[in-house]
Amino acid sequence: MRIQSVAVFGLGKVGELVAHLLVRAGFEVVGFDSRERGDLAFESRLLDVADHAALRQALSEADAVLSCLPYHLNIAVAEAAYDTGTHYFDLTEDVPTTNRVKELSTERPDSVFVPQCGLAPGLIGIVGASLAADFDSIRSIELKVGALPQNPTGLLGYAFNWSAEGVVNEYLNDCEVLVSGERKMVPAMSEKERVFIGGIELEAALTSGGLGTMCQSYEGRVQRLDYKTLRYPGHFRQMHFLFDELNLREERELVGRMLVDAKPPVNDDVVYLHAAVEGIFDGQPFRHNHVRAYLPIEIGGRRWRAISWTTAASAVSVVELVAAGVLQATGFVRQEDIRLADLLSTRSGQLFDTYGKVDS
Repeated sequence: MRIQSVAVFGLGKVGELVAHLLVRAGFEVVGFDSRERGDLAFESRLLDVADHAALRQALSEADAVLSCLPYHLNIAVAEAAYDTGTHYFDLTEDVPTTNRVKELSTERPDSVFVPQCGLAPGLIGIVGASLAADFDSIRSIELKVGALPQNPTGLLGYAFNWSAEGVVNEYLNDCEVLVSGERKMVPAMSEKERVFIGGIELEAALTSGGLGTMCQSYEGRVQRLDYKTLRYPGHFRQMHFLFDELNLREERELVGRMLVDAKPPVNDDVVYLHAAVEGIFDGQPFRHNHVRAYLPIEIGGRRWRAISWTTAASAVSVVELVAAGVLQATGFVRQEDIRLADLLSTRSGQLFDTYGKVDS
């Protein structure tokens, strides 16, 4: 089934831009949200995803769905897409959600299921896998992403331009990594290190979800594989104080509300992307670094935060690749199976080449 029409679920910080980029790329788009939206340049409708009949009706009218909903709603959308034979894409970093999507893909061979199409997991895995593909043998793949304020304030040096719920989960859920070629679970916010990008000092620590399916894909082939989140120095120390010394690990919703209230979104954010692969390249030891910094840009006469456009552009690029036949249109697609060169060749993917600030 070709992809001509796409339903976009969730028209928030990212979903609205996803719909706009899909229209720009030539797709027919209908947006769905739980709130009335009359200020959009594309058709939008009200939808309660808990209404199973309405959910399936919405999906039956589209070739594909790209879900920009909170992770805990995506299993219901994926199962409905399975029922209606609709191609499925999402932005989730949640491991149980991805596992369920993978199960559904094996039972519905005539549709494609592509979870984790955002920034991390998503673009960072595509970059890492594309770098690794050129090596004779691989010792390590180190992946890092940070969405930060350009002008940080306070001890946290942070602003919640992304879902607080998602950030808290990344800080508290155990992380899957490869150590000596084997998959292991390790605590989040551990193994901190200093990182410098464009002369700016940052700190990085392990966080959950950013690798998607990569540990499974590279097990036994890579000695070390990990994903770390980038923050300004001192951030993770404050998070340890909050969660451990104040005993708030079991109060995730409360902590999320507190953090957003204390550190609301800002307009001047920056997204740092840092991927490094070490191994044997052309018969010699080599390390390939791919480092970028993405700033807010104007799209369609409106200024979009860096975290919004990088996430949206990555997701829409994957839809474009499936629609063009570059990627398979059936079964389960892993982000690491997508070539970076292919992604950058799409209408939406070209934004990354145009606006990448730091060269590798």
